[in-house]
Amino acid sequence: MSVKPVLAALAGLALGTPAASQPLLPRPGADRNIAAACAGRDGWADPAPPARVFGNTYYVGTCGITALLVETPAGLVLLDGGVPEAAELVLANVRKLGFSPRLIRWILVSHEHYDHAGGLAEIQRQTGARIVAGPNQATMLRTGQPDPADPQAPLLVKEPMLPVKVDRIQPHASRLMVGVTGFTAWATPTHSPGSTSWTWRECEGAVCRTIAYADSASTVSADGYRFSDNPQRVAAARQGLAVIAGLPCDILITPHPAASDLFPRLSGAKPLVQFGACRSYAAAATEQFEARLAEEAAEKKKTRPK
Repeated sequence: MSVKPVLAALAGLALGTPAASQPLLPRPGADRNIAAACAGRDGWADPAPPARVFGNTYYVGTCGITALLVETPAGLVLLDGGVPEAAELVLANVRKLGFSPRLIRWILVSHEHYDHAGGLAEIQRQTGARIVAGPNQATMLRTGQPDPADPQAPLLVKEPMLPVKVDRIQPHASRLMVGVTGFTAWATPTHSPGSTSWTWRECEGAVCRTIAYADSASTVSADGYRFSDNPQRVAAARQGLAVIAGLPCDILITPHPAASDLFPRLSGAKPLVQFGACRSYAAAATEQFEARLAEEAAEKKKTRPK
C-alpha cells in the first residue's frame, strides 16, 4: 500500500464539501458527565451511560471499551460491539437514547479481537444489522479465529469469538454511504493485521467536524514474540501508523477510550476538538514501537554467541 495515494485521498476528503446540516433531536438519555459516571471504573464490561460525541454521533460503549452509534436518515450505524458480556449493555444504551436496536442497519469494526468484536454475533442476531468488514478482517470475523500472523494470536485463541455473517468488505480508502453520511475505511494494520480506522463528517448547525475512529496503535504481543523476527509485521505496523497520522481528524476517538482521553473531553473538562490529535496519537505509538524494536535488538546482541 503506497502512502502517496493515501495522502492524496486524505487531501480530497479534507477539502470536500461539509455534509448538510441536520437538526439535532434532544436525547434525554445522553449523559453530560460520563467521566464522573465511569470514575474509578474501566472494566471492559463496566456499564457506562450513553453520551453525545458531536452531531448525531453517540458513545454507547462501556467504561473500558468504545462503541459508537451514528444516526443517519437511512438508519443507525454501530461501530464495534465490545466483549460478549457488553452486547446487552450496548443495546441498552441504544434504547436509552430513544432508538430501537432494530434500526441499526450497519455495523463497522475497528479490529478483529474479542474485546471489540466479541459482542457482534449477539448484536447482529438481535438487530439483523449487516456487518462491514475492514479491508483485511473478513476471514477472522467469519471464523471467529485470529490471524496466525497476529502477534497476539496465542492469547486470542483462548478467547474465541462467535463467527458472524460478513455482508460487505470495505476496501481501503473507500467510502460506505449510509444516506448522506459517508464512512471511509482506512487499513491501519498496526495493532492487528485487520486493524481498520474509520472517518466521517458530522455537523451541528453550520459547524462541521470530521470524526476519526482511529484504531488501537499499540504493538503488544504474546510472550516470546519478536517483531524484529517478523519484518513484514514491522512494515505493516509502520504503514498503519503513517496512515493514522494523516487521517482527517478534528475529533479523535479510540477503541479504548482512555487512549484518547475521551471521557474528560466528552464531559467538557478538556477540548473535544484537538488540532493534530491523530498525528500526536500516532507519534506516541511510533515512539513506543521503535523503543520496543531497540530493546529486541539489544537483547539479541546480548544472547549472540561470542
